[in-house]
Amino acid sequence: MSAIAKPGKIIAVHLNYPSRAAQRGRTPAQPSYFLKPQSSLAGTGGTVERPAGTELLAFEGEIALIIGEPARHVSPAEGWAHVAAVTAANDLGIYDLRAADKGSNLRSKGGDGFTPLGPVAIPVDGIGQGDWRVRTWVNGELVQEDTSDTLLFDFGRLVADLSQHGTLETGDVILTGTPAGSTVVVPGDVVEVEVDAPRATGAPTTGRLVTTVAQGTVAFGDFGSKPAVDDLQRIEAWGSEDAHAAAVAAGRATPLDAEPPFELTEALRARLSSVAVATLSVALRKRGYHDVFIEGVFANHPGDRIVGRARTLRFIPARPDLFASHGGGYNAQKRAFDTVGAGEVLVVDARGERGTGTVGDVLALRAEVRGAAGIVTDGGVRDFDAVAEIGIPVFSRGPHPSVLGRRHVPWETDVTIACGGAAVQPGDVIVGDGDGVIVIPPHLVAEVAAEAAEQDAADAWIAERVAEGEPVDGLFPMNRSWRERYERERDAAASGALPPEEAR
Repeated sequence: MSAIAKPGKIIAVHLNYPSRAAQRGRTPAQPSYFLKPQSSLAGTGGTVERPAGTELLAFEGEIALIIGEPARHVSPAEGWAHVAAVTAANDLGIYDLRAADKGSNLRSKGGDGFTPLGPVAIPVDGIGQGDWRVRTWVNGELVQEDTSDTLLFDFGRLVADLSQHGTLETGDVILTGTPAGSTVVVPGDVVEVEVDAPRATGAPTTGRLVTTVAQGTVAFGDFGSKPAVDDLQRIEAWGSEDAHAAAVAAGRATPLDAEPPFELTEALRARLSSVAVATLSVALRKRGYHDVFIEGVFANHPGDRIVGRARTLRFIPARPDLFASHGGGYNAQKRAFDTVGAGEVLVVDARGERGTGTVGDVLALRAEVRGAAGIVTDGGVRDFDAVAEIGIPVFSRGPHPSVLGRRHVPWETDVTIACGGAAVQPGDVIVGDGDGVIVIPPHLVAEVAAEAAEQDAADAWIAERVAEGEPVDGLFPMNRSWRERYERERDAAASGALPPEEAR
């Protein structure tokens, strides 16, 4: 066995196993390829992030060839002689981004950690190109198994074909395709890939290449191609309609015909920033949402506003044994502040207990550095003046000098919580101003923001009329004649036909 050097090139084959071709419903006449960057390499025992805003991260267990003697213009019969060793690979990819590069796979398969290799390489001396086996396990269950003697294009032919177009150099890696059984994995899953030669002397093996899936927290920016998923992609990623249906039943997949994932765009964020929480509250009440106000919290700085998607942190009541097991080290509180993303709001469930701090100056600074939009806690704030000076908007029940362990154990992150009597789920939209903080379910954000913006504009117009000396009777709320005048002036101003001051 040998260690694996960093390759100059990583070349991957699209379709090569008959079992996978049958699953895809097409059999290529010739092999096709794509490149993966060096930065996608990873070893065993690491994690790979499913990027924020995506749902279809798929594994592909593969046999990887490591080139020994450089190859240029070699024949298929000579190709295998240029392979020095074989190892295991996991050709991970995001279906949500497959359309971004029209087949180059740069964004869908080139992410950091998307090419685990190893753990060791097996020298090929005395082992034929058809003697290899690849197996993949997900959470301990065998999901892929196939052998290299079934390939549509054997290893020698791949080397020869690629050598026609450029030199394969020592250390270059060729990922030779994946068999049937590749499917989607979700955060928390553990994928293991092993390549061996069971019929060779000593039955050499690479050992298991282990990768754990984690959830990414950094959202894609408002530039470049965005993740996009449709039902065809879901079925192809999971492997079949039946496999997808089983995953939906197990709570691991998004159903077909699902609404696209909600995105808090800059335009939506700006609109929410321009309207009052009180007005949003009215719009939500009209839709039956009466308990979405986080009671009892106020801003550290008068005039502070927050708008962002929720990340959550939950505390439970203090107990010595539980604090001993969960309160020290890299606990849930530290993890929450270390991973809150740009534009997000960290919402803390402190059960309304204000008798100790739930955030202090160091953690508030960490959230500020990471670009968080704000912090909301229905508990106390330690180092209150120092936190206020940091500048990040914080809504809380007020100051308290005591440390966390007096009343709380930091328990878990990114779960549904109760904060100030309101249910908050990760991804909910949080808006705060001088009236307090409100929680908006994502599916209602666009319509509620639009209605609130219209209502705020109407209220501002009413305020102008009152300032001019008009009585409030019939004006607030507007009767029919006032409503008609308002709409006439609004429409004229919007069309540019008449400036608002002249319209009056």
